[in-house]
Amino acid sequence: MAGLRLHEKKALMALRSFDGKASVEDVAEKSGLAHATVMRAALTLSERNLVKIHERKWNVATLNEEGEDYAQYGLPERRLLRALLRLGGEASVDEAVREAGLAAEIVPIALGWLKRKNWGVIKGKKCMLNVKVEPSLGADEKLLATMFEKRSITIEDLSRELKQALETLRKRNLVELEEKVHRELELTEEGWRTAKKGLEITEEVTQLTPELITSGRWRNVKITKFDVAAPGPVVYPGKMHPLQQIIQRAREIFLEMGFMEIRGPLVETAFWNFDALFQPQDHPAREMMDTFYLAYPQKGRLPPQRLVEAVAKTHEDGWITGSKGWRYKWSHEEAKRLVLRTHTTAETIKYLATHRKPPIKVFSVDRVYRNEQVTYKHLAEFHQIEGIVADKNVTLRDLMGTLKTFYMKFGLEKIEFWPSYFPYTEPSAQVVAYHPKLERWIELGGMGMFRPEVLAPMRIKCPVLAWGTGLERLAMIELGLDDVRMLYANSLGWLRRTPLCQ
Repeated sequence: MAGLRLHEKKALMALRSFDGKASVEDVAEKSGLAHATVMRAALTLSERNLVKIHERKWNVATLNEEGEDYAQYGLPERRLLRALLRLGGEASVDEAVREAGLAAEIVPIALGWLKRKNWGVIKGKKCMLNVKVEPSLGADEKLLATMFEKRSITIEDLSRELKQALETLRKRNLVELEEKVHRELELTEEGWRTAKKGLEITEEVTQLTPELITSGRWRNVKITKFDVAAPGPVVYPGKMHPLQQIIQRAREIFLEMGFMEIRGPLVETAFWNFDALFQPQDHPAREMMDTFYLAYPQKGRLPPQRLVEAVAKTHEDGWITGSKGWRYKWSHEEAKRLVLRTHTTAETIKYLATHRKPPIKVFSVDRVYRNEQVTYKHLAEFHQIEGIVADKNVTLRDLMGTLKTFYMKFGLEKIEFWPSYFPYTEPSAQVVAYHPKLERWIELGGMGMFRPEVLAPMRIKCPVLAWGTGLERLAMIELGLDDVRMLYANSLGWLRRTPLCQ
């Protein structure tokens, strides 16, 4: 047939040798062409009614590294259950964890799933079983073992129960899902007639070289015709991570709004992280279960004595603020303890301590750390968008307008402010946004006006608006995610599919 190019002829002849039907891989091996070249040729032949393309898709699931580890040694809750049975059904959490040989990072997972599966309960610092004998393996554990043995499974072949078990494993971030495609080419009647006639396989020249031109050989060679509309090979160039794009976008928006960016250290003293914000030293958030304290060095240096004494008096009896304070003896040693900062408000209050003259408009987009269980909506390490506005006569309405403008620039239209409580702001509110994919409102962070107990020790005499909102929650809405862990999963497929943010 006139107009067929070399690769298309080779594909037709290869199909003829396979009695008219073969997979793309077989045609590629027989013809000596690349897989992508065979597909381009097949598309052209299909348009000319010489070849039919049959396509079959299915989904497969494989275990990731953590999933393989659990398949070999057992799920954390199963290992904890067996340890408790060996200890008589009841033991302290620390003792049970040591007996089970669990790593520190999976202890919350083991405790959470032990309770969720109704195998045991945690009361205080003790862990007690609800069962006297070890329960049989659940569907999730059986599926885990099957996947470890077979390396991969076809999702469509699973029963309804096993599909539910697979969804549980997916939510626990133990499996990876991938879509597979098998394509088969088949000659049509017209294709058979064309192939049986015999096609002259003549090598074609794709580029005119100086040698061909000077020798005159260009007159006797066949030059390949290029289809400029044909799709080229898929290219995955390097690009900025989607989360980094959103961080950069947040910074640009605040800079456009006239703010100045500030940064600070990841490790702060409890003084700046808690005390300067009028958070009492016996507040539950300061306990080990919520805060990462440094083991070495354990303590840092406090700021100038005048500021320290002012903060201490404010905590103890309210000082000059008119407040009664928290009515306890403030400890210098507790304030010296070093922590991984739990919020970037530690940096904005430190900035206020040395920059008192209004107007002040600063922001920070940086990492913070909290000792929380990692779930689809919580991380132990995440980014916070922090900022303050200090000026005469500013009000909560100004703060609401500032944040609404910021989020509207991100394209979020449904923003609301719900009343809330924070130790260092009054009035206070939560910023919430509607997630179209989850079809519900999600919390973005807190906001409010610094209390006099925060401002007086810093010698600030004008109102200060403050906020601290989560960047990852914003990224979930922006990227249409229902699991915040995807931002850090390093899934190459998701990174390639995710377009550059607008």
